[in-house]
Parts: sequence; C-alpha cells; structure tokens
Amino acid sequence: MLALLLAPTPASARQADKCGGALSIGEIAVCSAIADDQEHVFRLNIRRDADTIYPRLIQSSGNPVSGLIAGPDGEYICGASLYALPCRLGAAGRYTVTVSMAWGSGGNSYRLSVESARTPSSCARLENSFFSFASPGQPGTLPFGAAAACYRFDQPVGSVLYLGDPGGSGETGDVRGQILDARFEPLCSIDFATTCTLTQPGPYRVFMAEAYGNQSDYTLKMARISQSTGCPVSRPTRFGDPGGAAATATVSYSGVSCHKVKAPTAGLVAIRIDPDQDVWWTLYDGAGQQVCAEGYPVQRSCLLPSAGDYTLLVHHAKLWDDPVTYQVAVPAFYAGNGCARRTGTSWDLPALLVHQTSRVQTNCQPIRGAAGDRIITYTAPTVYSEVYAWLVDSTGAEVCPDWTGEDGCVLPADGDYRVLSHLTYWGEQGPDATYRMQVRRLSSPVGCPTRGTGPYGATPVPGGIRCRILDVTAPGSYRVKAVDTENHEIYAQVYDSAGLRVCGSPQCTFEAPGRYTMVLVGSQTGSVIDNDREYATVFLPAVPAGCPSVSDDATQIAAHEGQFGGAGQVQCLELSSPAGAKVVELLPDDATGAGRPEVTVVDSTGTWVCDSSYSLRQASCELSGTAPFFAVYSSGGGYPTGPYSMAFVRVDGAPACPVLPRTAEGTTVDTSADRFAACFAIPAGEHADREVFTIRRTAGTGDATMSVFDGTGVRYCRIPPSFDRTFTCQLPAGPATVVLEADGVDATYQLTHRAA
Repeated sequence: MLALLLAPTPASARQADKCGGALSIGEIAVCSAIADDQEHVFRLNIRRDADTIYPRLIQSSGNPVSGLIAGPDGEYICGASLYALPCRLGAAGRYTVTVSMAWGSGGNSYRLSVESARTPSSCARLENSFFSFASPGQPGTLPFGAAAACYRFDQPVGSVLYLGDPGGSGETGDVRGQILDARFEPLCSIDFATTCTLTQPGPYRVFMAEAYGNQSDYTLKMARISQSTGCPVSRPTRFGDPGGAAATATVSYSGVSCHKVKAPTAGLVAIRIDPDQDVWWTLYDGAGQQVCAEGYPVQRSCLLPSAGDYTLLVHHAKLWDDPVTYQVAVPAFYAGNGCARRTGTSWDLPALLVHQTSRVQTNCQPIRGAAGDRIITYTAPTVYSEVYAWLVDSTGAEVCPDWTGEDGCVLPADGDYRVLSHLTYWGEQGPDATYRMQVRRLSSPVGCPTRGTGPYGATPVPGGIRCRILDVTAPGSYRVKAVDTENHEIYAQVYDSAGLRVCGSPQCTFEAPGRYTMVLVGSQTGSVIDNDREYATVFLPAVPAGCPSVSDDATQIAAHEGQFGGAGQVQCLELSSPAGAKVVELLPDDATGAGRPEVTVVDSTGTWVCDSSYSLRQASCELSGTAPFFAVYSSGGGYPTGPYSMAFVRVDGAPACPVLPRTAEGTTVDTSADRFAACFAIPAGEHADREVFTIRRTAGTGDATMSVFDGTGVRYCRIPPSFDRTFTCQLPAGPATVVLEADGVDATYQLTHRAA
C-alpha cells in the first residue's frame, strides 16, 4: 500500500526537494531520494516548553526509512513514523529530526511534517454556532503528508458533546481526531460516533489527522448535547393517535438527528419510533446525561426524573447508506389522556376491537382491579402483525416487569390500572390497523360456564366462551380436554382459584376438591378466542366406569361395534385379559375416520399402559399394572361422528386358534363386515426358523394384512395390505400365532406356510 502513497519525484522537479535544513511547524518536506549511509538533518524551532508534537514520516515502497528526533542536547527523544504519534518534548529550543536508511543501505523517498500542540502552524476557531445540531459541521481537507490540522474552541466545563464520525474521502480515507484540554492533555478521541464530556477546563484544541497521511476531506461535527440547540421541539403526547404531535425527520447513514423533548412534569414516557428496526435512539437530560436508551430494560417506558428539556438523538441503524425517514412520538404514560373507556374483566364480555391509525400510536385500556387479582391479557391482530401489550398502574409503571413462570400479572393494590398496547409490525393493514383484545381475571374468574364430570360414553354439549369452571368433587386424576365442533383438540391450561397453573390438557391431577378454571390456550397470550367459537369440554375421571366388557378370545374374535355421536365423546371397554397378558387391537383393514378411534389402555388406577399410536397396532401391549384394564377411546380430529368396529385379542401363550396346516392348500377363511379378523395357530414343531407365508384372495374384494406372533406375544412379522402376498418370517422356537385383518367386505382368503 505504501507504494501508492508516495511516488518518486520526477527529475525535472528535484530542485524543489527539501532533504534537510530548517523545517517549519506544519510544513511538508518532500525528499525524492535518500540512500545508503546518508543522513538528512532537519532543524525544528520549538517555542514553548513541554510541547507535544505530531511528527509524520511517509516513505515509498523502497527500503525502510528512519526518523529520529533529538533535543537541544542531542539526546534521542522519539521517532517520526507514518502514524504521527504524539511526542512530548522538554524545554523550548532547537530540535532535530534525522532521516536515514534504517539498515544503512538501499534507497527510498519520503515526506516529513511536524505539527505542534502548543504553537500550531494554524488553528481555526470553532464558534458557538458550530455546536448546534443544526450546524452542518466544519469541513476540512488534509493534504498528502500533513501531520494534523488544528481547531480551537471554548465551552463550559462539564459540557457533553456528540462527536460525529468525521469520515474521510478516497479509497484509504480514515480521518481521526483528539480533543485536548487547557493542559494539552487528551480528553476524548474523535473516530466513530460517540459522546465526550469536557471534564477539564478549556480552552480546548482539536487535532485532526488522516491515519496514514493520505490526502482526505472530512467534516468535523461536535454538537452539544447538554443545553442542546438546533433541535425541533417535541412534547409528550396523549394515548391514541398522536396526530400532529408526532414528529417526522430523516437521518443520514453517518449522521444523527435530534429532538428537544419539553417535559412539563416528571414521569414515565415512551419513545415510539417507526421504522424502529432502521434507527436507534438515546435520550439525555439537560446536563447531557443519558436517561434512557433503546433496548432492555426501557423497551416499554422511560422515566423522566424531572420537568425540563431533554434531548433525543436518533441514529441510523441500517447496514446500507440510504437515509432513513422516521416518525417519533413521546406518549405520556403518567397521564390518562386518550385512554379508552374502562372495561371489565369478566370472561363472557365480548373481545375489544382496538384501532391503530398511526404507526407511533400507543393505546390505553383502563380496568379496575383489587389487590391480589391475577390479570391476563390476550391480543391478536386482525391481519398479520404482532401486538405488544403490558399492564401498568396509574403512573404508567409496569406492574409485572419480571417473569415469574406463572401466567398473568398480580395487582399489588386496589385501584385503576391500564393495559397499554400497540402493533409492533404494521404490514399491509392500510390507514386503520386493528387488533382484538381480551382483558380477563384468572383468579376467582367470573363469566365462565361450569362443568361437572360427565359419564363415559356421554356426548358433551358444546358452547362458547374460552373458559370453563371445572367442579372437582374429589382429588385425583382426570381427563381434561377441549375439542372444537369438528373434534380437533384445542390445547387448554387449567388454573386454581388463585390463577396459578395446575396442569395442561389432556390429563390433570387435582390435589384437592374445588373449583378450577380451564382456559383454551391459556398461556398463549397472542391469541383471542371469541365467545361465539363453540367447543366441547371433556371432563372425566381417569378411572373409567360403566364400561361394557369385551372378550379377548382369539378363537372366536368378537368385534365390538359402536357409534360416535358428537365432538368430545369418550367411550370405554373393559378388557378381559389379566395383568401380564399381551393384547393387540384389531380393526377392519379399510376402516377410516371415526372407524379408526384413538385408543389408550389404562389399568384400574387410571395409569397409562399403552395406546394405539404404537403398541396396540404396531407391536403388542403388555398389560402392566393392576387389573381390570380398560380401553379408552375417542374419534380423531375431523371426525366427530361415525361408526366403528374393533376387537382386542390376546396373543401370548399357547394359541387355542385353529391350526394353520403346513400343506400346499393351507386353509381358507371367509371375511365380512361382521367378521374382519381371524386367528390361526402354528404348533411348536410345525415351523422352521425361517418360514414362508402366503396370503391370497380367492374370492370377493378388498385387501388384508397378516401378522405373526411368537409364543410370548412379540409381533415378529407384518405385511402391508394386499390381496396376494408371499413373505418370509424369521421365527424363534415354540408356538406361533397368525392373525388376519381384512377389509370389512365379503371375501375369501387362502393362507399357507412352508419352510424357507
């Protein structure tokens, strides 16, 4: 890169070379050639004691060049380098800069310049108007090889300045600066946008330099944040659409915009900016001290400690350099102007429809509450967006700022409260964006219909309102579930009388009798379920009662037939198999919809044993626990009504089913709607380790599947539905059982087996 910084001087211009002699402060000496053991000595006249100089030595791409600075006594003090690092001198007098080849051989060319902190070559004054945010800044140009440029100013001690990024033109432009106090000690660096507090007295000096000595244009900006000037005035606004009280401004990529916020009183406000993803903001008081900044913990509000003037700075936050035009409003949370009419917290009230007609609008919904009330708010946008909502007291302070692991927010005292809310994403909603809101009391709720435990087999009556009071008369486990009118489950949360979470659907254990509240998607506050959305409530003891019994006899498979009469209906069967037995569920192979119920097997205590998602249908279910065992079942989502037919057979132990002959003809079996399953036995000595099975439909229609179990009830093989299939099954020693499941239609199948 250095080869680009300094090209050799042409021969015709060498008479202009300066390769030694007197060097004035601020002068740029250009020397086109130095070689081998040459030494170029420059004389500097330093007029003030304890001066700080900024020596810059730029060389081209040849051999390295050295610059040594010595005092009046000839002693080495510091070196001159590319980066113009500050060098503190002693007494005033004549100093020298000796330039030579660092290794004593080779050649190169160079530029040398020295600037002084106490006696600069020139120093432009920055007037008071420069420190206004309305000022365009002070433009400047640094010549190639210059050490630094100087500015001087005075401001009150304690002033807080906003230091803008000075930038730098050209491919390598990288301008930086430093502010010195009256002692010529550094106070602040000027590089990236930041703030600077003048903690020491002035007058002050600023030295600007290009990091590598390149020629570069820049703009010096140091607007004063304390007692700021040049900012348009904004005032705290009412809730709702702020109208003309919202300000519009544009901020450039490397710049900052400001607003003077005039607060008539102390209290909580918010800074609402749109688009909030493209800018970030900081709020300062009159003394220039930061009060709030965007991000946690002031995402929702900002406390103004006193009445007076505040300065809001808005910064560009995008990754590209397009200017950003934004709106900003400062809603006064400490006041109630613009709030909607008070609403109640009963669950049977209709959902509120909230309008937002400004992108920087904050809405306010008052409620009345008592100490200990647990309040929860549900919101949902009308079209795609997100709603931000939180609960505050009459001063605008957030009631529950910290997450507790529970739902809702407990009110600390009797009084008036407000739910504040706004859309976080505008989307394509047009000039009037809307969202729905429900403000509800979780503790000791009112407006919820009451449900008692219903018998198995009964069809619950659907109804609206998103909550139900569950009247629990005895402690224990219960089935608690909500399904819509099409039998699709809606997740529900159950709370106690204090509004604390107890359990979620579909299984709940209640430690004590009492009244509990089931709320549809209770913990999901981003949803609103209107009162006209009907659903059925399943509320049953975990231990079934009044269940008809069903045989497990595999020799005469008896199908249990029934009908689902509506959404939420749960039916049950008592199984006849003892503890330790292995059973499977059988269905017509062509059963669909309500004909394929969702089945769970429980023991006499209501403890889960297995279900049809795997064991009952894909393997076998071992009845662990205490007999009797029950099959509890309901229709799947989307199928609230319809007939079904199913059977439960035992598959472990020595099978009592008819023997499947090991002949070419095997056996045949007739199937129908009433007889869709059949069982056959293979004695221990009548199969090989690897046995070939064939199933073939010889009459009728439909398909069938076939499973092979060993004597312990383990399912070893199963084929998918087919009307003609041959497969090989690896079997252990001992008896085996073959089970056929066919479509519920008239058909005849031939079954055979032989050694592989």
